[in-house]
Amino acid sequence: ISYLIFVAGIGFFSLCFLMTSLGGQFSAKRLGDSPFSIRTEVLGGLESRGVLRKISDMLEIIMKRIDTLSKMSNSSESHRLEEVGDLHAFSPVGLVERIQAIAQNVSDMAIRMEQILKKTNIPARGQCEVPKDPRYPDCASKVDWMRARWTSDPCYSFYGVDGSDCSFLIYLSEVEWFCPPLAWRNQSSHPTTSSLPKRQAYFRSDLSLLLERVGSGKESLSFMRRRMRRLAAQWAAAARRLDERLRSQYRVQKRILVHVGFLTEESGDVFSPKVLKGGPLGEMVQWADILTTLHVLGHNLKISLSVKELQGSLGVPPGRGSCPLIGPLPFDLIYTDYHGLQQMKQHMGLSFRQHRCHIRVIDTFGTEPAYNNEEYATLHGYRTNWGYWNLNCKQYMTMFPHTPDNSFMGFVTEELNQTERFNIKRDKVNNMAVVYGKEASMWKGEEKLLTILHRYMDIHGTVYYEAQRPPEVPAFVRNHGLLPQQELQQLLRKAKLFLGFGFPYEGPAPLEAIANGCVFLQPKFSPPHSSLNHEFFRGKPTSREVSSQHPYTEQYIGKPHVITVDFNNSQEFETAVQDILKEKVEPFIPYEYTCEGMLERVNAYIQHQVRRSWPGNPPSPFLQLPNSTALIWAPNITAPACWPPLSALRLFLSPEASSCVKTCQDAGLICEPSYFPFINSMEAFNGLNAQCESLEAEKNHVFPAVHVDRRECFQQKEPLLFSCAGVSAKHQRLCPCRDYLYGQVALCRDCL
Repeated sequence: ISYLIFVAGIGFFSLCFLMTSLGGQFSAKRLGDSPFSIRTEVLGGLESRGVLRKISDMLEIIMKRIDTLSKMSNSSESHRLEEVGDLHAFSPVGLVERIQAIAQNVSDMAIRMEQILKKTNIPARGQCEVPKDPRYPDCASKVDWMRARWTSDPCYSFYGVDGSDCSFLIYLSEVEWFCPPLAWRNQSSHPTTSSLPKRQAYFRSDLSLLLERVGSGKESLSFMRRRMRRLAAQWAAAARRLDERLRSQYRVQKRILVHVGFLTEESGDVFSPKVLKGGPLGEMVQWADILTTLHVLGHNLKISLSVKELQGSLGVPPGRGSCPLIGPLPFDLIYTDYHGLQQMKQHMGLSFRQHRCHIRVIDTFGTEPAYNNEEYATLHGYRTNWGYWNLNCKQYMTMFPHTPDNSFMGFVTEELNQTERFNIKRDKVNNMAVVYGKEASMWKGEEKLLTILHRYMDIHGTVYYEAQRPPEVPAFVRNHGLLPQQELQQLLRKAKLFLGFGFPYEGPAPLEAIANGCVFLQPKFSPPHSSLNHEFFRGKPTSREVSSQHPYTEQYIGKPHVITVDFNNSQEFETAVQDILKEKVEPFIPYEYTCEGMLERVNAYIQHQVRRSWPGNPPSPFLQLPNSTALIWAPNITAPACWPPLSALRLFLSPEASSCVKTCQDAGLICEPSYFPFINSMEAFNGLNAQCESLEAEKNHVFPAVHVDRRECFQQKEPLLFSCAGVSAKHQRLCPCRDYLYGQVALCRDCL
């Protein structure tokens, strides 16, 4: 009996071992299951073959031992077995036959496995040859690099690289794209998320989900949440009004990631500690309003405030960013800033270039095309620490509409209800002034102007201090210290004058003062400040000339709400103060800085700013406007897809040494860079009577243009260099302009 049990146990063990071994090899390790099982796939065929051989050898040993045991069995033992009953199934001869049959099957399977491996040409481990394919010239050098450096970043191991040439080739052909696809690999595509059906975006009036997502771990976030709560009713009312106007439009809900780079610990986050100490709040005001806008418009929002959150949101593999992402980007749009842009490039690796068209960069001072194109900026002296990203310049979104090459994002100014407007009119103190400057350093050297102003007005300040009064603030100034937003609003509602000393540039405070019924008195800069002559702008990716502390208020609002004078001329300053005392000014907010205006503008961007291939130099049918030198797109010719639509185009030839920004502005229009591809043609030169003696295509940020002296005409060769801002004393530029809505400069009449 013990002998039978022993033999049966051996047989049972053999079958179990056979099934588990083969089952594991042939079900769990299918070729092409996943990019994360690369090592298994490379070794799977070899391991399966080895397992079959081991099983066959083991069965031969079992058979030999059973044969030996059967010879040793004596007649008395056989007699006792017969007495037990019909145990024919346990006889040694029958068991041997079964094991022999199993061994034969295993041997046949091993032969078939050998044939399969030969047919599929799966190489043995470490025996992959580097393919020589002229379509992939960098393959060999990339393999050499991987041999030396594959341990430099954990992301390579994450994608299955194990140091063998086979794993290098799989990675370089399937994760990156430097080597050709391998014939012996299953060429199924990378895992992708199923295409999500388009959903309609519906306006939201409840901000509770947004407030929860923003959190409150930092003082900067608490500031943003307070602002969101304070303006919640205005956002809800604006959403209702815009919803009524856009009722017939289907709006697609977008998946949007917002990564606020300047608030991450990795960027240093110098802003949060200064929120309660007079630090700049303009960026936080804008980001709070951007988040609220995207939420109220009904989009699917994800907020990232750290590099770890950014990596998790994008699905970045672990490591130092050397490897690309696999599969589609989980977002339609990504809003970030220059700090976030750098973090994304660092951690997205090669995928950054692939997905950069999804990015929108919040950029306070703007980025011009000459600084944006890396090659051109490097060759022609425009390279700075902030430019050279090779984006479409419309992807940069500014705080004010000062750079037509970029998109105008903006922010929101609090609106007054009828009761508040009545109270302002009743309580306004005619001889009260508030100075724009929360830091004591901004007051340095301004005592002469303040003395003149003090003859006519009581002066109030909101300068931050901890223990004692800042010495830069004259004794006759009543300093309230740093005020909470609501108390500052009350102060502005009483004051007649809001005085700027020239810094900070282009902040939100002057608009808030004008909205509360103040006159904003600011200095004129002569010569204008720019990156060429002023330290503050040096290194910024723009050559824009800033003519005053706040050019937007000077150009788009103006008198009586905004007075711009030369502060170096004491008489001119004093006369301005006297004129302000005589003026009666109502509170005013440009529509584009209301909640409804921002919702309208950003909604238009999201729905219409889509990636379009450059049409090259398409035939351009133009007609001349009656009584004008401007050309328009012929209305009887179907216009190519474009936003803003080509029906708004007005084409001019600029004076020499004039930018397209100024040329369009002088015509009461705005330059529209989206039109440049459609006017980059000989038809446009001929229509404007440019009298070209020759036509060439070159890379230059003032082209298309005509040389003033030689009548040589130049087309633009690099689409990223189409520029409204470019200017040359030797050229007259082809300038595509468009109309704009009153109070909404970002949109044309046909844009909605």
